[in-house]
Amino acid sequence: MELAGAITIFLGIYVSCLLVISAWRKQSRYKNLPPGPTPLPLIGNFLQMKVGETLKSLEKLSAKYGPVFTVYFGSKPIVVLCGHEAVKEALVDQAEEFSGRAHLPTVEKNFQGFGVVFANGERWRQLRRFSLTVLRNFGMGKKSIEQRIQEEAQFLLEAFKYKAEPFDPTFFLSRAVSNVICSIVFGDRFDYEDKEFLSLLQMMNESFREISTPWSQFYDMYVSFLKYFPGPHMKIYYIVEDMRKFIERRVKQNQATLDANSPRDFIDCFLIQMEKEKQNPSSEFNTKNLELTTLNLFSAGTESVSSTLRYGFLLLMKHPEVLGKLHEEIDRVIGQSRVPAIEDRSQMPYTDAVIHEIQRFSDLIPMDVPHIVTRDTQFRGYTIPQGTEIYPMLSTVLRDPSKFKTPESFNPGNFLEETGRFRKNDAFVPFSSGKRICLGEALARMELFLFLTTILQRFTLTPLVAPEDIDTRPLESGFAKIPPFYQLCVVPR
Repeated sequence: MELAGAITIFLGIYVSCLLVISAWRKQSRYKNLPPGPTPLPLIGNFLQMKVGETLKSLEKLSAKYGPVFTVYFGSKPIVVLCGHEAVKEALVDQAEEFSGRAHLPTVEKNFQGFGVVFANGERWRQLRRFSLTVLRNFGMGKKSIEQRIQEEAQFLLEAFKYKAEPFDPTFFLSRAVSNVICSIVFGDRFDYEDKEFLSLLQMMNESFREISTPWSQFYDMYVSFLKYFPGPHMKIYYIVEDMRKFIERRVKQNQATLDANSPRDFIDCFLIQMEKEKQNPSSEFNTKNLELTTLNLFSAGTESVSSTLRYGFLLLMKHPEVLGKLHEEIDRVIGQSRVPAIEDRSQMPYTDAVIHEIQRFSDLIPMDVPHIVTRDTQFRGYTIPQGTEIYPMLSTVLRDPSKFKTPESFNPGNFLEETGRFRKNDAFVPFSSGKRICLGEALARMELFLFLTTILQRFTLTPLVAPEDIDTRPLESGFAKIPPFYQLCVVPR
């Protein structure tokens, strides 16, 4: 018994020493991070973070600690960057150091570092380079994809024609927008009544809502504890997995009918590259990266633009004077006898300003997808160790009072000179910036202009309540700001 007691005491002292040494090493490693609120053992800065309001909590801390500060989610330090200058210095001026991608706990089980959005290092470089090349080869930024968007916009107009009663535009917009990226990744569009397509879009919409709920925000902060317990965070895994299985089926269809001399879509191009590099041990062209990169492109290419348009409709009904000016410019520049073209944009400064302001105000991904630093990094006199998570708060850039006239209110004048000319603004970062900027920025910008002008050329948007009673607050505000569901009428002009 005495021996057993001595061993127990020894083990207790040994474990305590290990814990003390571990804590000392960690403290030493992070001793020169930016200042921030004092964390408590295990729970970090839980007391400073309001559950479900991560963005607001971090902005409140920024008011006290400045544009660069450190906050602890459990025992994990997060360096938070607020405002145009701080985010630009990191993502643009020190682009390589801040180009790493952090894990997003809510979907980590699905992606595990695979797919172009969540990859790092050589995997990310190979996938990004290849994806950009294929997107451009299939027309991104070119006349061919413009014609494809114009064609899809006409399908959307036809669908709107038969809506005599009020309706929710959510899945009308997502079907139209999704069909553009589908033509690239799957080689074809889907019929609007296709049940499998609609089910896929519903899953995608639900996944964006789930990843932005208060519970998901709480899980992302305290995953080290919560991952051992069942809860709502498990729901999103099954949603994303069902979407991956859809893509898996499409990949198998392509494999069965592949002609290496005539690739039909992104999947074909990836399969051909897989065959070319099958003897290369360092190749990242494998089935897992194919499925998850395709899912990345499909999801981002659908939900970002369709959500922005949905928010845009709501804001235009809230501000009928803006809608009236848009109609006037469309009628004057384009008229009613031809479809809008991307070359019209240079002659339509007000429309361009409105689209930019919709993107700025809707603030779709307010905290960006989290980054990590790729090596020990000096930043504003602080030392940020390799692997430290970075939150570039895009929301604080899009609402930086030093860069916008009226940062807190919807105002196209934020992008207009006094003369009415369009004014560029380097704080316009809805697609992020630096090396991790959105792959499909050029495609998204083209879609927003063509879909919006085509719809407003033929219809006016009529709300079911008075403009002053329209609520534009997001349904959820976490990873993404989810526009509220609403109904409207589209009235032929």
